Amino acid sequence: MFGQVIENQDERKTNEYLDELAFLAETAGAEVVKRFTQKLDTAHSVTYVGKGKLEEIREYIRNEEEAEREIGMVIFDDELSAKQIRNIEAELKIKILDRTSLILDIFAMRAQTANAKTQVELVQYKYMLPRLQRLWTHLERQGGGSGAGGGKGSVGLRGPGETQLEMDRRIILNRMSLLKERLAEIDKQKSTQRKNRGRMIRVALVGYTNVGKSTLMTPLSKSEVFAENKLFVTLDATVRKVIIDNPPFLLSDTVGFIRKLPTDLVDSFKSTLDEVREADLLLHIVDISHPDFEEQIEVVNKTLADIGAAGKPMILVFNKIDAYTYVEKAEDDLTPRTKENLTLEELMKTWMAKMEDNCLFISARERINLEELKSVVYQRVKELHVQKYPYNDFLYQTYEEE
Repeated sequence: MFGQVIENQDERKTNEYLDELAFLAETAGAEVVKRFTQKLDTAHSVTYVGKGKLEEIREYIRNEEEAEREIGMVIFDDELSAKQIRNIEAELKIKILDRTSLILDIFAMRAQTANAKTQVELVQYKYMLPRLQRLWTHLERQGGGSGAGGGKGSVGLRGPGETQLEMDRRIILNRMSLLKERLAEIDKQKSTQRKNRGRMIRVALVGYTNVGKSTLMTPLSKSEVFAENKLFVTLDATVRKVIIDNPPFLLSDTVGFIRKLPTDLVDSFKSTLDEVREADLLLHIVDISHPDFEEQIEVVNKTLADIGAAGKPMILVFNKIDAYTYVEKAEDDLTPRTKENLTLEELMKTWMAKMEDNCLFISARERINLEELKSVVYQRVKELHVQKYPYNDFLYQTYEEE
């Protein structure tokens, strides 16, 4: 596993990034046995890393093989170009994965519905296309009679003198065209479903991956939602009707965001992320026990801006307060206090002052402060309902008075 230290990036930050990459690898089913880092101003255009570092990695792989401990792949914490992958593989004689391909592998593994599978397949082909190396002739058989490269749809594809690489490129482009048509149809169906949900306020759970959104969904919606301590458990939006009091509202759990999330992946998950774009209220869930939760907040806010969902009413919900720890400073320690030295109470006061009390602190797993969360969310939903459906709300109040 390799992580590159860029200029002005300290060792602690680098280790946190590699911890996340290791978590991604473990989620995909790999076992991490060794980490490498290198400090460079910019990545090497040919091999990403320097010649000496590449030799160090190759020597480690060779020694492991001699000890009969086979290394199956090297994973890089960045997106590599086709040239870089080709050159690194030529040097190391081993499978090379970059961060994007690792995330795509996890998404492919997690995809359960036809919608998610179609979205993931399209992004895989987008990633594959510029890296095409005469490896994909098997794709022709996937087209069948659908016009994606097989059956009658393949007539005219094989021009005189056309190379195998060009043929494969045509096959992939045809397949991508078909997948885009399917996604357009899915988007149309999803849009119709959202319009048919009636006059209810929509609340969406957003946040970095693995912060506990799905765990929180269960007590709020009173329905079981699958959750586990792995990344990207949720790919499709899960929507539940929540009745705390009248009026009820819709609560959706959406795909988690992550640092360096591939742009094509965000674009392809349009129908899922539309739940966020069309939400009236966002609950931004944060893992307060994570040492770098402030950067995760920034990543989520940037992603929300990128998908056109910035500026929506939002409640910041700090989850996992039961797992929060801090380092107590010694009395003779004169160094400035950092976030790691703050108690939970001090951190809560800091953020409540910063957010003007527009934040809550809970533990979804231990069910701590959930009643307070429900009360605050319902109050905000009620206010939004009055603003959005004033006549509907007037009828509701009249009915209550009678």
